[in-house]
Amino acid sequence: MKELSKAFFRHLSNERGLSKNTCLAYSSDVDSFGVYCDIRKIDIKKADTSIIEAYLWHLKSKLKLKPVSIFRKTESIRSFYRFLMLEGEISKDPTKNFKTPKLTANLPRFLSNSDIKTLLSFPALEKFSLLRTVAAIELFYATGMRVSEALSLRLEAINMEQGWVRVMGKGSKERIIPVHLNAIKALKNYLQARYLKFGGLQNFPPAETSTDRRMGRGSGARRVSDELFVNKAGGKLSRVQIWKDIKKLAKLANMNKHVYPHLFRHTFASHLLGGGADLRSLQEMLGHASLNTTQIYTHVQKSQLKSAHQKFHPDKMDRG
Repeated sequence: MKELSKAFFRHLSNERGLSKNTCLAYSSDVDSFGVYCDIRKIDIKKADTSIIEAYLWHLKSKLKLKPVSIFRKTESIRSFYRFLMLEGEISKDPTKNFKTPKLTANLPRFLSNSDIKTLLSFPALEKFSLLRTVAAIELFYATGMRVSEALSLRLEAINMEQGWVRVMGKGSKERIIPVHLNAIKALKNYLQARYLKFGGLQNFPPAETSTDRRMGRGSGARRVSDELFVNKAGGKLSRVQIWKDIKKLAKLANMNKHVYPHLFRHTFASHLLGGGADLRSLQEMLGHASLNTTQIYTHVQKSQLKSAHQKFHPDKMDRG
């Protein structure tokens, strides 16, 4: 099972081009199913449809997993058996006629314009961590990129003069997204603070001064990562840290809402569509493989229309 798991991971990564996080999640799901089979003395390669159904019922009834988690584990197992078929390890796919549980579509949450203004107008006061957080939020909101994409951005991926960023998305697919002036300004403020802290930014900082040299600042002063967003030690910023930073900024700005990185992707999409952007352009900027995925935001707009109608229609009074 250990060797099969490694081979499956390589297949997902090299042949299907899935992201590292997705590959890890799928592999972990299959490993868990493998443990379930081992306990019951079942060879995973000989498991039939009834075994898989029993496992999924176990996840629901015993482990109390949510439908979205069961859905993903089902897809992981299906992908695994398709892989075994391709490798000639099995002659029959037990998931061929398997019905994937349907999910109810939950409309994505997003922030209002006033929420965004409250969050981004909070004074960073030249503090490195706050300037970094504001820059990250501005970039999320300006481009709709995923947190993993933002944290993997290298310095050369951003064109400050022309206002665009080159993003490497899922399946190693590259896309170019425009970046508005507010985000560019926030990024420049952050990069200035990064230079003063670490040095080494080409074509951006002012000339090195004697004070910089005495304090160990400037070009080559400390080894720093090539990624745009770095931690206090100069290494690549983690997902956990950016999550904590955003939560902290929301608290400082007195926002009584649950704020997290992916929320800005939803906000970007909802605000763009509400402002008149077409679905195809939005799909391109979000990096969605299918337009069906992007269409969830049209449902958001419809729900807003219904709410506005109920609130403002002049015939809403009780006629008695």
